[in-house]
Amino acid sequence: MPDSAELVHYAVADGVATLTLDSPHNRNALSRQLVSELFERLERAAGDDEAKVVLLTSSGRVFCSGADLSEAASGAAEDGPRAIVGLQRAIVAHPKPVVVALAGPVRAGGIGVVAAADIVVAAEEADFALTEVKLGLTPAAISLTVLPRLSSRAAAYACLTGEKFGAAAAAGYGLVTTVAAADALDDEVARVCASLVSGAPQGLRETKALLARPLLANIDAGADDMATLSARLFASDEAREAMLAFLSRK
Repeated sequence: MPDSAELVHYAVADGVATLTLDSPHNRNALSRQLVSELFERLERAAGDDEAKVVLLTSSGRVFCSGADLSEAASGAAEDGPRAIVGLQRAIVAHPKPVVVALAGPVRAGGIGVVAAADIVVAAEEADFALTEVKLGLTPAAISLTVLPRLSSRAAAYACLTGEKFGAAAAAGYGLVTTVAAADALDDEVARVCASLVSGAPQGLRETKALLARPLLANIDAGADDMATLSARLFASDEAREAMLAFLSRK
């Protein structure tokens, strides 16, 4: 896909800035281009007087498949992890509430984006997996937002097994706010966004900042260590062999 093709679309209606991930060729993987565009759209939404709420969604069922392994297997090891840490921070520190709508699968790094959001609405069919362990990796960069959301038992099981878990389990773990039937997902997302839009701008901004303090502190305290750890593992022979083997099967 050429770099000129837009991977994150921006639209505003009824007080909601909708950012739509649209990179079907790699299942909305966190490529350099997609992450860069997502940063830009988040910044645009922050300064958009017509938007009081930010909604992250996807054009297809898959919300995000995680890191772009084709880039990770060949690029500078630290670039990806640092970008993912920065993206999570941008969502947590955003001056407007960020809602994520999930119609289907989320994997690995994509779960960090989900965990960084304020409210997450998932369809019953959505599923999740922290698959890093299968590739000789660990969810280091995304641990800064994911681990504070999960109980320690849930984190240990999800991270060590790499198994899929459903939307109901994700809600029980603390990763998802609300679960809706597939045919009711859009209505539930609209309801949540309308409720948020009814808030006063100053109230929304200051309340979000208050709620975000512990998570921001955690990100800032661990950013360098987790980016370095992630980069070291991505650059290892074991991980590179596993990533190349995975890509060859696709």
